[in-house]
Amino acid sequence: MLKWIQVLWPSFLVAGLAEAVFFAVIDPQELYLFGEPVHYSLTATYSVGFFGFWLVGAASSLLTLFFQRSAADINRKA
Repeated sequence: MLKWIQVLWPSFLVAGLAEAVFFAVIDPQELYLFGEPVHYSLTATYSVGFFGFWLVGAASSLLTLFFQRSAADINRKA
């Protein structure tokens, strides 16, 4: 459980910061997806953006935990 907290909490904070910076610069009404304008509500656009940034942050934290394993942890037999 501690590892999940170590992954999800920092990525949640990074997602909030990334969303604030991204949507301060980019107008959600002018976004395009595959060449077509996005016709979602502002709340839906902000939510999808937040969860996308959270997913990227969580993947980064998971990779950090993965690469911090010692040789003994990797070679331990199940």
